[in-house]
Parts: sequence; C-alpha cells; structure tokens
Amino acid sequence: MIRALVTGCRGQVGADLVRALAGRAEVVAHDHATLDLAADEAIRRGVRDARPQVILNAAAYTNVDRAEAETGAANAVNGIAPGILGEEAKRAGALLVHFSTDYVYDGTKPSPYVESDATHPINAYGRTKLAGEEAIARSGCDHLILRTSWVYAPHGRNFLLTMLRLAATHPEIRVVDDQHGAPTSSRQLADAVVALVGGGADRPFEAGDLDRLRAGSGVYHATAAGACTWFGFAQAIFAERARRPGPAFNSPRLVAITSADYPTPARRPANSLMSNEKLAAAFQVRLGEWREGLAEAMSALE
Repeated sequence: MIRALVTGCRGQVGADLVRALAGRAEVVAHDHATLDLAADEAIRRGVRDARPQVILNAAAYTNVDRAEAETGAANAVNGIAPGILGEEAKRAGALLVHFSTDYVYDGTKPSPYVESDATHPINAYGRTKLAGEEAIARSGCDHLILRTSWVYAPHGRNFLLTMLRLAATHPEIRVVDDQHGAPTSSRQLADAVVALVGGGADRPFEAGDLDRLRAGSGVYHATAAGACTWFGFAQAIFAERARRPGPAFNSPRLVAITSADYPTPARRPANSLMSNEKLAAAFQVRLGEWREGLAEAMSALE
C-alpha cells in the first residue's frame, strides 16, 4: 500500500480525498494547523517526515476577491508552496498531484479551453495559481496538475451552500447569468483521482500504480461534464432541493443579471469551460455530468 500525503485535508477537495483514499493508501493528512504552506521549512519538514510516494496538494488560498488585496499571502500558498512541494517530491521520488484552476485563462475564448491554449489570468488569484503551476514544472518532479472549476461540496464555503442559505431568508436572489462553466463537486474530483491512481480497481494501491501517471506527467483539465451559468446552477440547486423529501421548500425567485450588475474586486472569466479530452485519452478517466455531482452533494446534506 502506498503512502499518500494530503494537504488541505479539512478543505472541500482535501476532505473528500482523505475519504476516497481510505483503505487504498496509508494517508498522512494535514490541514493549515499542522502544515502551514506559507512556511517553507514547515513544508520541507512535513514532506520529509511523511515519506510519501504521492503528494496530493489540495491546499490553497481560495478567496478570489480578497486575493486582490492580499496578493502576497495568496502567492505564498498558491504560487511558492507548490514549487517547494515539487522540490521535495523530486527529492523523495514522489509523484505530486496538484489542483489548479480555470482562472489561469482570461475567458475570452468562445469554445472550451484545451491545455495547450495560452494562459492569461485576469485576477490575482489566477496569477498566483499559474505561478504555482510554473513552479512545479521548474522543480522537475513527476506531477499531474489538474485544472478544475467552480468547485463545491456539502461542507465548507461555496456557491451551493450560499444559495441554500440565502433561500431561507430571501424571497428573491440575483445571480450572474453571463459566466459559463462546469460546476464540479469535490467528491467528483476525489473519485477521479482514485480512478487515475487505481485505473478503476477497487483495491489498495501499490507503487506500480503510480508509474503510468509519472509517464503522463503534465497539465490536465478535470471538470464535471456539461455546462451552465451561475444562474443555471442556482436553478438546478433549487430544483434539486424542491424534489427531495423533508419540509416543503419554497424556491426564491431567481433574477438573471450580468457581471456588470454585480461588481466584485476580482474580475471573473466569462468562459471557464475546459475540455477534458486529454485526461480521457491519457488515462481513460472522465468525470460525471455536473448535475450528477449536484444530486450526490445534495444527498449528503440530508
């Protein structure tokens, strides 16, 4: 059984990674309290103490708007720490799996982005995440960088839970309808990682399972299938909630607005859609449709 180091274990993706790897790997899990990714020596010590064969970096500075003012703090975790993890992964002969974002693109392409498209982040968060990708590449370690989008879970802070909270107190909710993407649940991402490592086998993972991932080292898109806007996602959330058992749910009135109607400190890409064909071709792994992920997340809330 391989040993896996998971960072950000209390976050959305990290928590589901720990769950998905149970029984398949010996997991060493860290959150911010036990492994501060803003501290270089703490990172090096944490990796060396864990002696992992695979590092799954699910930790990140994720407050997109605050990153505009706290760029240094965001870059420490998103831009610098991944490079140190990469250096330590190379030193240990470990594979690094790192989660990145659609925000490395500017959103002006009219069709889904592919991995070879030029990056051009339009906010500080995207720039720090791109810096992290570049630092991993410079480290020379074996790595998979998985760019994903619109991540949510039945825990933490995310669009799903925000909509459900607002629905309890607001008869009307205004939601942006000119940004397009693929809502991707943390469970869908975690299950995709398990499928990547194990090739679909339901058994403990061995060191040899990592070899084909090492051979395919590089950047991949990993998002749920399908597409919607934030407005369409909100519609689906309320429809899913309304059809479930329990107390009657009175869906609020949804009003479609433009990004200009809802100004934020950080600009968002208008198009966050990314093609997953490279991931499917290389490893025969596809994430399910985004509505399937939503139904699964809503079930976890019951």
